[in-house]
Parts: sequence; C-alpha cells; structure tokens
Amino acid sequence: MSQKITPFLWYTGQAEEAAKFYTSIFENSKINTITRYGEGGPGPKGSVMTVAFQIEGQKFVALNGGPVYKFTPAVSFVVNCETQGEVDSFWEKLSAGGKTDRCGWLTDRFGLSWQVVPKQLVELLCDPDPATSKRVMEAMMQMTKIDIPALKKAAGA
Repeated sequence: MSQKITPFLWYTGQAEEAAKFYTSIFENSKINTITRYGEGGPGPKGSVMTVAFQIEGQKFVALNGGPVYKFTPAVSFVVNCETQGEVDSFWEKLSAGGKTDRCGWLTDRFGLSWQVVPKQLVELLCDPDPATSKRVMEAMMQMTKIDIPALKKAAGA
C-alpha cells in the first residue's frame, strides 16, 4: 500500500542537496526520483524542481519552490533513538552547520527543525511517581542534547 500522506518540504534551490544530506544520515534511505523544470518554468529549464526520497521507509518530497516560504519549528521531525550513541550521532550530523537549542531541539543547516529523543526520556517522563517524572523534566529542561545517564540520575535510577 502506498503512503497516504507525504511530507512536502519547500526549499530555495537546495532540495537536492537537502535530500542527499538526509539520506546520508539515516539508514534505509534513498533518493527515488528527481524532476526538473522544463520550458514552462517557473524555475530555469533543467534545474531541479522536486526530489522524491525516503528516510527509514518514510517518503518525502523536497521542492525548489523559491524564497516565498521558510521552515519554522511549528512543523518538525522527531528522531526516536534507542541509545546515547544514536542520540550523539544524529545530534552531531543533523546539527552540523545549523544551530542547537534546549531539550533536544536543533535546526539543521537548511532551517528544518528536529528533536532527537531517546526512548528512555519518554519512559522516565511517564514514571508513575510524579516526583520522579518532575525531576526528569527539570533535568531535561537544563539540557541541550539529551543525556540519558543524567536523566536516569535525576530519576534516581
């Protein structure tokens, strides 16, 4: 069955570069098709119009639509991680050339927002003891990149 909803990402001339960047970071990723502007424009004939690609089996389309729209953190992607090593790797790669923020948030060099989250964060925040989940939340609020050992220490684990 085909994917019913596909995220469509708007770039200003960087669609192919962005798709190559994302597919180089995540396993099971690939560029599927590249379409180019023809005689009718609006981009220069032969320039990249769209890039259809997959990240971990999720389909995306990147469009060179021009400078009309910009990304905001209001729409972002969460990277769910199993280990601190995964958190560290995705954090380093996705934030390269971009900027980092609190609580595992970053903006990549293309302006797209990501949150790199270990599964342990959600587990600890959902602890049945409200005091534990409060300590974990307070610890996370002080972090830039999420630190699993520090979260476990805050939880008292």
